[in-house]
Amino acid sequence: MSDDNEKDPEDDFREMLRDFLAGRGGVDPSKLAGAAGLPTDAAGLQDMMSQLQAAMSASGSGEGINWNLAMEQAKSHALKTVKPVSAITRAEIDQAFHVGSMWLTEVTDLSDLSLTPDVITRLEWIEQTMPLWIQLAEPVANSISEAMTTVLTEQAPEEMRGMIANASQLMRQIGGTLFAMQLGQIIGQLSCEVVSGGDVGIPLVADGQAALLSQNMDEFGEGLDIPMDQVQLYLAVRELAHARLFRHARWLRLNLLSAITDFAHGITIDLSAIESVAGNFDPANPDDLREAMSSGAFIPPKSEAQMAALARLETQLALIEGWVDVVTEAAVARLPRASAIGETVRRRRASGGPAESAFASLVGLELRPRRMREASQMWARVTEAVGPALRDSLWAHPDVMPTAEDLNNPDALIARLTGQAAGVVPEPDEMDIALRDLLDGKSFGDGPVDGDTPV
Repeated sequence: MSDDNEKDPEDDFREMLRDFLAGRGGVDPSKLAGAAGLPTDAAGLQDMMSQLQAAMSASGSGEGINWNLAMEQAKSHALKTVKPVSAITRAEIDQAFHVGSMWLTEVTDLSDLSLTPDVITRLEWIEQTMPLWIQLAEPVANSISEAMTTVLTEQAPEEMRGMIANASQLMRQIGGTLFAMQLGQIIGQLSCEVVSGGDVGIPLVADGQAALLSQNMDEFGEGLDIPMDQVQLYLAVRELAHARLFRHARWLRLNLLSAITDFAHGITIDLSAIESVAGNFDPANPDDLREAMSSGAFIPPKSEAQMAALARLETQLALIEGWVDVVTEAAVARLPRASAIGETVRRRRASGGPAESAFASLVGLELRPRRMREASQMWARVTEAVGPALRDSLWAHPDVMPTAEDLNNPDALIARLTGQAAGVVPEPDEMDIALRDLLDGKSFGDGPVDGDTPV
């Protein structure tokens, strides 16, 4: 027979957490939910409490973060406003895709897509893009879960540390659950803002398929005072150009994801910031916690390796967006209001929306092409100097893709390309010389052989 003295410490901890989640002891769950950026309405709050209780019940399973919660939270947000795609709208956008494809073929040699472009809803966008969002967010989610356990263990009174240590897996799951739900809330908001599969710079939709969100396109065009058929055609051309580029340069998506992964692996959580907020936290006034989470205060300054990965990522995003911008402008030259639509798209992309900013705070990563205008100007000058074919050949391999130095000094890039077009053989660099020597059977450090001129 068991007695209170033999009660499992983890059961005590569960009971304490249930009191916490139920609001007993002066803690209001709705205020905590609001501080975390999660729904505070009655239905949303009840759902959050149920999911947290489920995480507690599943604590013995040893499983990782339940990312299904992110999907459920995102869909729950989108369902409040989602509209189906009408047959008329689908036919109009399909026609825009058809015309846009023909116009693109006139201005770029990159081949057409193998998959038929699609018109999708907000819910479909969430379903198709969530796997990549999880891949980007998972390193931070794991860090936050571990940090919560560490802080609670170190801050707890001596007599409670053993009890909390026994429940560390439970705490990691609850921390992961809260993070997954917050990620889902952000992705749900993003689904109401993006207009296409490539709207954030990387191909989010599975298999690189071109896709437009008709409901968001309508909202995008409402305040422009421009005929909707022109808006649809412009956005269709831009999405097709983006998808064609990634289909042609199959290495490009991997390069982008590698830069993101390099950045993500260096993410840590600032334990001192968490301790400071936790020590001063007032459940009746959660503004400090909300501010800390929304500003990314829990993520410390970026390391040198992260800064290098971020610089590489921002350069690649700028080159992609700049190329898409130039090719789109050339393809839609027939549209009377193309320049007005294009300027709106560029401003929108450069500033980012509220949900994109929230994602940047949550994982410390901004998917923003800060040098997009410089890249557009560079691509425009390259096109004028050497034509579309040689311009597009720069996407053949990562070694020939323009660099940040080319953005700083486009004249040098244009001089190289102009010389290449004229048949001028460039002077070999150190790598070229080393490779030639290797193929000729010379070892590094060997002196000159017959026929060589001593240096």
